[in-house]
Amino acid sequence: MDFDYSPRVQEMRSRLLAFMDEHIYPNEQRFHDEVDSNRRADNAWIPTTIVEELKPQARKAGLWNLFLPRSKRVPEGLSNLEYAPLCEIMGRLSWAPEVFNCSAPDTGNMETLERYASEEIKRAWLDPLLAGEVRSAFAMTEPDVASSDATNIRSRIERDGDHYLINGRKWWTSGAGDPRCKVYIFMGKTNPDAPRHSQQSMIVVPADAPGITVVRALKVFGYDDAPHGHCEVVFRDVRVPVGNLLLGEGRGFEIAQGRLGPGRIHHCMRSIGAAERALEYMCRRLAARVAFGKPISAQGVWRERIAESRCMIDQARLLTLRAAHMMDTVGNKVAKAEIAMIKVVAPNMSTKIIDWAIQAHGGGGLSDDFPLAAMYANQRTLRLADGPDEVHRNAIAKLELARHADLPGGTERVDMPITRGA
Repeated sequence: MDFDYSPRVQEMRSRLLAFMDEHIYPNEQRFHDEVDSNRRADNAWIPTTIVEELKPQARKAGLWNLFLPRSKRVPEGLSNLEYAPLCEIMGRLSWAPEVFNCSAPDTGNMETLERYASEEIKRAWLDPLLAGEVRSAFAMTEPDVASSDATNIRSRIERDGDHYLINGRKWWTSGAGDPRCKVYIFMGKTNPDAPRHSQQSMIVVPADAPGITVVRALKVFGYDDAPHGHCEVVFRDVRVPVGNLLLGEGRGFEIAQGRLGPGRIHHCMRSIGAAERALEYMCRRLAARVAFGKPISAQGVWRERIAESRCMIDQARLLTLRAAHMMDTVGNKVAKAEIAMIKVVAPNMSTKIIDWAIQAHGGGGLSDDFPLAAMYANQRTLRLADGPDEVHRNAIAKLELARHADLPGGTERVDMPITRGA
Protein backbone atom coordinates (compact mmCIF):
# COMPACT_ATOMS: atom_id res chain seq x y z
CA MET A 1 0.00 0.00 0.00
CA ASP A 2 1.29 3.45 -0.95
CA PHE A 3 0.92 5.80 2.01
CA ASP A 4 1.66 8.95 0.00
CA TYR A 5 -1.31 11.08 -0.99
CA SER A 6 -1.65 11.47 -4.75
CA PRO A 7 -0.84 14.87 -6.28
CA ARG A 8 -4.57 15.42 -6.78
CA VAL A 9 -5.32 14.70 -3.11
CA GLN A 10 -2.41 16.84 -1.93
CA GLU A 11 -3.71 19.76 -3.98
CA MET A 12 -7.28 19.29 -2.71
CA ARG A 13 -6.00 18.95 0.84
CA SER A 14 -4.18 22.27 0.56
CA ARG A 15 -7.30 23.86 -0.91
CA LEU A 16 -9.47 22.48 1.90
CA LEU A 17 -7.06 23.62 4.62
CA ALA A 18 -7.10 27.11 3.13
CA PHE A 19 -10.92 27.08 3.01
CA MET A 20 -11.06 26.01 6.65
CA ASP A 21 -8.67 28.79 7.68
CA GLU A 22 -10.53 31.43 5.69
CA HIS A 23 -14.14 30.45 6.19
CA ILE A 24 -14.72 27.77 8.85
CA TYR A 25 -12.58 28.52 11.90
CA PRO A 26 -13.28 32.28 11.83
CA ASN A 27 -17.02 31.55 11.84
CA GLU A 28 -17.04 28.93 14.59
CA GLN A 29 -18.34 31.34 17.21
CA ARG A 30 -20.87 32.80 14.79
CA PHE A 31 -22.30 29.34 14.20
CA HIS A 32 -22.77 28.70 17.93
CA ASP A 33 -24.13 32.20 18.51
CA GLU A 34 -26.73 31.62 15.78
CA VAL A 35 -27.81 28.32 17.29
CA ASP A 36 -28.03 29.88 20.77
CA SER A 37 -30.04 32.82 19.43
CA ASN A 38 -32.43 30.50 17.63
CA ARG A 39 -32.76 28.39 20.75
CA ARG A 40 -33.68 31.43 22.85
CA ALA A 41 -36.31 32.22 20.25
CA ASP A 42 -37.60 28.66 20.65
CA ASN A 43 -36.59 27.87 17.08
CA ALA A 44 -33.29 26.05 17.45
CA TRP A 45 -33.95 23.74 14.52
CA ILE A 46 -33.88 26.28 11.72
CA PRO A 47 -30.73 26.07 9.57
CA THR A 48 -27.96 28.52 10.37
CA THR A 49 -27.34 31.27 7.84
CA ILE A 50 -23.57 30.87 8.09
CA VAL A 51 -23.64 27.26 6.83
CA GLU A 52 -26.01 28.19 4.01
CA GLU A 53 -23.75 31.11 3.03
CA LEU A 54 -20.66 28.91 2.93
CA LYS A 55 -22.13 26.07 0.86
CA PRO A 56 -21.98 27.91 -2.49
CA GLN A 57 -18.40 28.93 -1.75
CA ALA A 58 -17.44 25.33 -1.00
CA ARG A 59 -19.06 24.20 -4.22
CA LYS A 60 -17.26 26.92 -6.17
CA ALA A 61 -13.98 25.78 -4.62
CA GLY A 62 -14.54 22.24 -5.90
CA LEU A 63 -15.00 20.83 -2.39
CA TRP A 64 -18.51 19.40 -2.80
CA ASN A 65 -19.78 15.79 -2.66
CA LEU A 66 -16.25 14.42 -2.37
CA PHE A 67 -17.41 11.34 -0.45
CA LEU A 68 -19.22 9.51 -3.28
CA PRO A 69 -17.00 7.29 -5.48
CA ARG A 70 -17.80 5.68 -8.80
CA SER A 71 -20.91 7.74 -9.56
CA LYS A 72 -21.76 9.23 -12.95
CA ARG A 73 -23.73 11.85 -11.07
CA VAL A 74 -20.66 12.93 -9.08
CA PRO A 75 -17.55 12.87 -11.28
CA GLU A 76 -15.68 14.77 -8.57
CA GLY A 77 -16.25 11.94 -6.06
CA LEU A 78 -13.13 10.41 -4.52
CA SER A 79 -12.21 6.88 -3.52
CA ASN A 80 -12.34 6.04 0.17
CA LEU A 81 -8.55 6.28 0.40
CA GLU A 82 -8.47 9.65 -1.37
CA TYR A 83 -11.32 11.01 0.74
CA ALA A 84 -9.78 10.00 4.09
CA PRO A 85 -7.41 12.97 4.65
CA LEU A 86 -10.07 15.43 3.52
CA CYS A 87 -12.80 13.95 5.70
CA GLU A 88 -10.38 14.09 8.63
CA ILE A 89 -9.92 17.82 8.15
CA MET A 90 -13.67 18.41 7.92
CA GLY A 91 -14.11 16.42 11.14
CA ARG A 92 -12.21 18.95 13.20
CA LEU A 93 -15.51 20.83 13.67
CA SER A 94 -18.79 19.00 14.03
CA TRP A 95 -20.71 21.32 11.70
CA ALA A 96 -18.06 21.70 9.00
CA PRO A 97 -18.92 18.58 6.93
CA GLU A 98 -22.36 19.98 6.06
CA VAL A 99 -20.70 22.97 4.38
CA PHE A 100 -19.21 20.51 1.86
CA ASN A 101 -22.37 18.35 1.59
CA CYS A 102 -20.40 15.58 3.28
CA SER A 103 -22.29 15.12 6.55
CA ALA A 104 -24.11 12.16 8.05
CA PRO A 105 -26.65 10.73 7.58
CA ASP A 106 -26.96 12.26 4.12
CA THR A 107 -23.71 10.73 2.88
CA GLY A 108 -24.83 7.22 3.82
CA ASN A 109 -28.30 7.79 2.43
CA MET A 110 -26.93 9.15 -0.83
CA GLU A 111 -24.63 6.14 -1.19
CA THR A 112 -27.60 3.86 -0.53
CA LEU A 113 -29.75 5.56 -3.16
CA GLU A 114 -26.90 5.60 -5.67
CA ARG A 115 -26.28 1.87 -5.23
CA TYR A 116 -29.74 0.43 -4.75
CA ALA A 117 -32.51 2.84 -5.85
CA SER A 118 -34.35 2.97 -9.17
CA GLU A 119 -33.64 5.81 -11.56
CA GLU A 120 -37.02 7.31 -10.68
CA ILE A 121 -36.16 7.37 -6.98
CA LYS A 122 -32.73 8.78 -7.74
CA ARG A 123 -34.22 11.66 -9.69
CA ALA A 124 -36.76 12.35 -6.94
CA TRP A 125 -34.44 12.19 -3.93
CA LEU A 126 -30.77 11.58 -4.75
CA ASP A 127 -30.40 14.53 -7.12
CA PRO A 128 -31.82 17.09 -4.62
CA LEU A 129 -29.59 15.63 -1.89
CA LEU A 130 -26.51 15.89 -4.09
CA ALA A 131 -27.46 19.49 -4.85
CA GLY A 132 -27.77 20.26 -1.13
CA GLU A 133 -31.37 21.35 -1.61
CA VAL A 134 -32.83 18.93 0.96
CA ARG A 135 -31.65 16.74 3.81
CA SER A 136 -32.56 13.20 4.88
CA ALA A 137 -32.88 10.82 7.83
CA PHE A 138 -32.11 7.16 8.48
CA ALA A 139 -34.64 5.25 10.60
CA MET A 140 -33.32 1.94 11.91
CA THR A 141 -32.77 1.80 15.69
CA GLU A 142 -35.79 1.13 17.95
CA PRO A 143 -36.36 1.93 21.65
CA ASP A 144 -38.19 -1.26 22.59
CA VAL A 145 -35.62 -3.86 21.51
CA ALA A 146 -31.86 -4.40 21.76
CA SER A 147 -31.00 -2.93 18.40
CA SER A 148 -27.42 -4.15 18.73
CA ASP A 149 -29.00 -7.23 17.13
CA ALA A 150 -30.81 -5.78 14.12
CA THR A 151 -32.85 -8.95 13.67
CA ASN A 152 -34.77 -7.77 16.75
CA ILE A 153 -36.29 -4.88 14.81
CA ARG A 154 -40.10 -5.03 15.08
CA SER A 155 -41.19 -2.31 12.65
CA ARG A 156 -43.24 -3.67 9.78
CA ILE A 157 -43.33 -2.99 6.05
CA GLU A 158 -46.44 -4.81 4.79
CA ARG A 159 -47.66 -5.10 1.21
CA ASP A 160 -51.09 -3.66 0.52
CA GLY A 161 -51.84 -3.78 -3.19
CA ASP A 162 -49.62 -1.27 -4.99
CA HIS A 163 -48.38 0.19 -1.73
CA TYR A 164 -46.59 -0.76 1.46
CA LEU A 165 -47.94 0.13 4.90
CA ILE A 166 -45.24 1.13 7.39
CA ASN A 167 -45.65 0.89 11.14
CA GLY A 168 -43.10 1.24 13.91
CA ARG A 169 -41.37 3.40 16.47
CA LYS A 170 -37.78 4.51 15.81
CA TRP A 171 -35.32 6.56 17.78
CA TRP A 172 -31.86 8.03 17.24
CA THR A 173 -33.18 8.79 13.79
CA SER A 174 -30.38 11.04 12.60
CA GLY A 175 -31.54 14.16 10.77
CA ALA A 176 -35.24 13.99 11.60
CA GLY A 177 -35.08 17.25 13.55
CA ASP A 178 -33.96 19.28 10.55
CA PRO A 179 -36.83 21.14 8.83
CA ARG A 180 -35.06 20.49 5.50
CA CYS A 181 -35.45 16.73 6.03
CA LYS A 182 -37.62 15.60 3.13
CA VAL A 183 -37.00 11.84 2.99
CA TYR A 184 -36.37 8.86 5.28
CA ILE A 185 -34.75 5.54 4.57
CA PHE A 186 -36.63 3.14 6.83
CA MET A 187 -35.70 -0.43 7.84
CA GLY A 188 -38.38 -2.91 8.90
CA LYS A 189 -39.64 -6.45 8.47
CA THR A 190 -41.46 -7.46 5.31
CA ASN A 191 -41.59 -11.16 6.23
CA PRO A 192 -41.07 -12.16 9.89
CA ASP A 193 -41.28 -15.85 8.91
CA ALA A 194 -38.37 -15.71 6.47
CA PRO A 195 -34.83 -16.84 7.43
CA ARG A 196 -33.30 -14.59 10.07
CA HIS A 197 -31.29 -12.39 7.73
CA SER A 198 -33.98 -12.22 5.04
CA GLN A 199 -36.80 -10.72 7.10
CA GLN A 200 -35.74 -7.08 6.79
CA SER A 201 -36.15 -4.60 3.96
CA MET A 202 -35.41 -0.92 3.38
CA ILE A 203 -37.80 1.56 1.85
CA VAL A 204 -37.76 5.23 0.89
CA VAL A 205 -40.40 7.27 2.74
CA PRO A 206 -41.23 10.93 1.97
CA ALA A 207 -41.01 12.93 5.19
CA ASP A 208 -44.37 14.58 4.55
CA ALA A 209 -46.23 11.28 4.19
CA PRO A 210 -49.32 11.12 6.45
CA GLY A 211 -48.77 9.09 9.60
CA ILE A 212 -45.25 10.25 10.50
CA THR A 213 -44.87 11.95 13.90
CA VAL A 214 -41.59 13.31 15.22
CA VAL A 215 -42.17 12.72 18.94
CA ARG A 216 -39.13 14.44 20.43
CA ALA A 217 -35.52 15.42 19.96
CA LEU A 218 -33.06 13.31 21.94
CA LYS A 219 -30.28 14.95 23.93
CA VAL A 220 -26.75 13.59 24.23
CA PHE A 221 -25.08 14.54 27.53
CA GLY A 222 -27.36 17.59 27.59
CA TYR A 223 -26.72 18.60 23.96
CA ASP A 224 -29.65 18.47 21.55
CA ASP A 225 -27.54 18.67 18.36
CA ALA A 226 -29.74 21.42 16.92
CA PRO A 227 -30.18 22.33 14.13
CA HIS A 228 -29.78 18.71 12.96
CA GLY A 229 -30.39 16.34 15.80
CA HIS A 230 -31.54 12.82 16.54
CA CYS A 231 -35.20 12.13 17.13
CA GLU A 232 -37.77 9.60 18.19
CA VAL A 233 -40.21 9.11 15.33
CA VAL A 234 -43.46 7.14 15.10
CA PHE A 235 -44.68 5.71 11.78
CA ARG A 236 -48.37 4.77 11.86
CA ASP A 237 -49.99 3.32 8.73
CA VAL A 238 -47.66 5.30 6.50
CA ARG A 239 -48.48 4.41 2.89
CA VAL A 240 -45.81 4.54 0.17
CA PRO A 241 -45.71 3.09 -3.38
CA VAL A 242 -44.27 -0.38 -3.90
CA GLY A 243 -41.58 1.14 -6.14
CA ASN A 244 -40.06 2.87 -3.10
CA LEU A 245 -38.70 -0.45 -1.78
CA LEU A 246 -34.95 -0.69 -2.29
CA LEU A 247 -33.54 -3.70 -4.13
CA GLY A 248 -36.34 -6.08 -3.12
CA GLU A 249 -38.03 -7.70 -0.14
CA GLY A 250 -35.73 -9.36 2.37
CA ARG A 251 -32.59 -7.56 1.22
CA GLY A 252 -32.35 -5.01 4.04
CA PHE A 253 -29.29 -6.64 5.59
CA GLU A 254 -27.54 -6.68 2.24
CA ILE A 255 -28.20 -2.97 1.81
CA ALA A 256 -27.11 -2.25 5.37
CA GLN A 257 -23.79 -3.99 4.77
CA GLY A 258 -23.21 -1.71 1.80
CA ARG A 259 -24.44 1.44 3.53
CA LEU A 260 -22.80 1.19 6.92
CA GLY A 261 -19.30 0.30 5.74
CA PRO A 262 -18.60 3.72 4.22
CA GLY A 263 -20.63 5.42 6.94
CA ARG A 264 -18.52 3.82 9.65
CA ILE A 265 -15.20 4.70 8.11
CA HIS A 266 -16.33 8.29 7.50
CA HIS A 267 -17.08 8.57 11.23
CA CYS A 268 -13.60 7.23 11.95
CA MET A 269 -11.97 9.72 9.60
CA ARG A 270 -13.78 12.56 11.35
CA SER A 271 -12.81 11.11 14.76
CA ILE A 272 -9.15 11.42 13.82
CA GLY A 273 -9.71 15.07 12.93
CA ALA A 274 -11.44 15.69 16.26
CA ALA A 275 -8.56 14.02 18.11
CA GLU A 276 -6.00 16.15 16.28
CA ARG A 277 -7.85 19.28 17.28
CA ALA A 278 -8.13 18.13 20.89
CA LEU A 279 -4.39 17.44 21.02
CA GLU A 280 -3.73 20.92 19.63
CA TYR A 281 -5.91 22.45 22.35
CA MET A 282 -4.16 20.33 24.97
CA CYS A 283 -0.66 21.38 23.94
CA ARG A 284 -1.52 25.08 23.77
CA ARG A 285 -3.19 25.03 27.16
CA LEU A 286 -0.39 23.12 28.86
CA ALA A 287 2.27 25.44 27.41
CA ALA A 288 0.36 28.58 28.48
CA ARG A 289 -0.36 27.65 32.11
CA VAL A 290 2.04 27.57 35.06
CA ALA A 291 1.52 25.41 38.14
CA PHE A 292 3.88 24.67 41.00
CA GLY A 293 6.55 26.93 39.54
CA LYS A 294 6.82 25.65 35.99
CA PRO A 295 4.70 25.27 32.83
CA ILE A 296 2.28 22.40 33.09
CA SER A 297 3.73 21.10 29.81
CA ALA A 298 6.95 20.36 31.72
CA GLN A 299 5.17 17.97 34.05
CA GLY A 300 6.09 14.37 33.25
CA VAL A 301 2.54 13.07 33.30
CA TRP A 302 1.46 15.52 30.62
CA ARG A 303 4.42 14.74 28.40
CA GLU A 304 3.43 11.08 28.65
CA ARG A 305 -0.11 11.94 27.60
CA ILE A 306 1.00 14.14 24.71
CA ALA A 307 3.31 11.42 23.41
CA GLU A 308 0.66 8.74 23.83
CA SER A 309 -1.88 10.92 22.01
CA ARG A 310 0.39 11.31 19.02
CA CYS A 311 1.01 7.55 18.89
CA MET A 312 -2.70 6.77 19.19
CA ILE A 313 -3.74 9.22 16.47
CA ASP A 314 -1.17 8.01 13.98
CA GLN A 315 -1.97 4.36 14.68
CA ALA A 316 -5.68 4.99 14.12
CA ARG A 317 -4.98 6.94 10.95
CA LEU A 318 -2.89 4.14 9.49
CA LEU A 319 -5.55 1.54 10.28
CA THR A 320 -8.19 3.80 8.75
CA LEU A 321 -6.16 4.22 5.57
CA ARG A 322 -5.66 0.47 5.37
CA ALA A 323 -9.40 -0.14 5.73
CA ALA A 324 -10.13 2.53 3.11
CA HIS A 325 -7.60 0.98 0.72
CA MET A 326 -9.17 -2.45 1.13
CA MET A 327 -12.68 -1.11 0.60
CA ASP A 328 -11.51 0.44 -2.65
CA THR A 329 -9.59 -2.59 -3.90
CA VAL A 330 -11.33 -5.72 -2.59
CA GLY A 331 -14.71 -4.41 -1.42
CA ASN A 332 -16.54 -3.85 1.84
CA LYS A 333 -17.29 -7.51 2.43
CA VAL A 334 -13.64 -8.59 2.31
CA ALA A 335 -12.66 -5.54 4.36
CA LYS A 336 -15.23 -6.25 7.09
CA ALA A 337 -12.60 -7.04 9.74
CA GLU A 338 -10.67 -3.84 9.04
CA ILE A 339 -13.88 -1.78 9.08
CA ALA A 340 -14.90 -3.33 12.40
CA MET A 341 -11.44 -2.77 13.88
CA ILE A 342 -11.27 0.90 12.98
CA LYS A 343 -14.84 1.41 14.24
CA VAL A 344 -13.64 0.21 17.65
CA VAL A 345 -10.25 1.91 17.61
CA ALA A 346 -11.05 5.43 16.36
CA PRO A 347 -13.87 6.51 18.73
CA ASN A 348 -12.06 5.02 21.74
CA MET A 349 -8.92 6.88 20.72
CA SER A 350 -10.68 10.20 20.17
CA THR A 351 -12.66 10.11 23.41
CA LYS A 352 -9.50 9.29 25.39
CA ILE A 353 -7.57 12.20 23.90
CA ILE A 354 -10.48 14.63 24.25
CA ASP A 355 -10.83 13.52 27.87
CA TRP A 356 -7.16 14.32 28.48
CA ALA A 357 -7.64 17.69 26.78
CA ILE A 358 -10.58 18.42 29.08
CA GLN A 359 -8.40 17.50 32.06
CA ALA A 360 -5.66 19.82 30.84
CA HIS A 361 -8.13 22.71 30.74
CA GLY A 362 -9.35 22.13 34.30
CA GLY A 363 -12.76 23.62 34.93
CA GLY A 364 -12.61 25.37 31.58
CA GLY A 365 -12.70 22.02 29.84
CA LEU A 366 -16.15 21.36 31.26
CA SER A 367 -17.53 24.69 30.07
CA ASP A 368 -18.76 25.94 26.73
CA ASP A 369 -15.85 28.40 26.56
CA PHE A 370 -14.00 25.62 24.76
CA PRO A 371 -15.40 23.06 22.28
CA LEU A 372 -14.04 20.06 24.19
CA ALA A 373 -17.13 19.06 26.17
CA ALA A 374 -19.31 19.09 23.06
CA MET A 375 -16.60 17.22 21.15
CA TYR A 376 -16.54 14.55 23.85
CA ALA A 377 -20.32 14.13 23.74
CA ASN A 378 -20.22 13.84 19.96
CA GLN A 379 -17.38 11.31 19.89
CA ARG A 380 -18.71 9.21 22.77
CA THR A 381 -21.89 8.52 20.82
CA LEU A 382 -19.82 6.82 18.12
CA ARG A 383 -19.02 3.93 20.42
CA LEU A 384 -22.72 3.08 20.03
CA ALA A 385 -23.72 4.58 16.68
CA ASP A 386 -23.37 2.19 13.74
CA GLY A 387 -22.91 -0.68 16.17
CA PRO A 388 -21.60 -0.81 19.76
CA ASP A 389 -17.97 -1.71 20.45
CA GLU A 390 -18.97 -5.08 21.85
CA VAL A 391 -20.67 -6.22 18.65
CA HIS A 392 -17.73 -5.17 16.49
CA ARG A 393 -15.25 -6.85 18.83
CA ASN A 394 -17.30 -10.03 18.70
CA ALA A 395 -17.23 -9.98 14.90
CA ILE A 396 -13.46 -9.36 14.89
CA ALA A 397 -12.90 -12.26 17.30
CA LYS A 398 -14.99 -14.65 15.18
CA LEU A 399 -13.05 -13.72 12.07
CA GLU A 400 -9.75 -14.19 13.89
CA LEU A 401 -10.76 -17.57 15.29
CA ALA A 402 -11.84 -18.70 11.84
CA ARG A 403 -8.37 -17.92 10.50
CA HIS A 404 -6.67 -20.37 12.81
CA ALA A 405 -6.80 -24.07 13.75
CA ASP A 406 -9.90 -26.20 13.29
CA LEU A 407 -11.78 -24.90 16.30
CA PRO A 408 -15.50 -25.45 16.89
CA GLY A 409 -17.31 -22.67 15.10
CA GLY A 410 -14.41 -22.03 12.76
CA THR A 411 -16.76 -22.05 9.80
CA GLU A 412 -19.44 -20.01 11.57
CA ARG A 413 -21.05 -17.28 9.50
CA VAL A 414 -19.51 -13.91 10.40
CA ASP A 415 -21.36 -10.79 9.27
CA MET A 416 -20.15 -7.27 9.70
CA PRO A 417 -22.61 -5.91 12.28
CA ILE A 418 -25.24 -3.53 10.92
CA THR A 419 -26.52 -2.09 14.18
CA ARG A 420 -26.76 1.64 14.81
CA GLY A 421 -27.32 1.79 18.57
CA ALA A 422 -27.99 -0.09 21.77
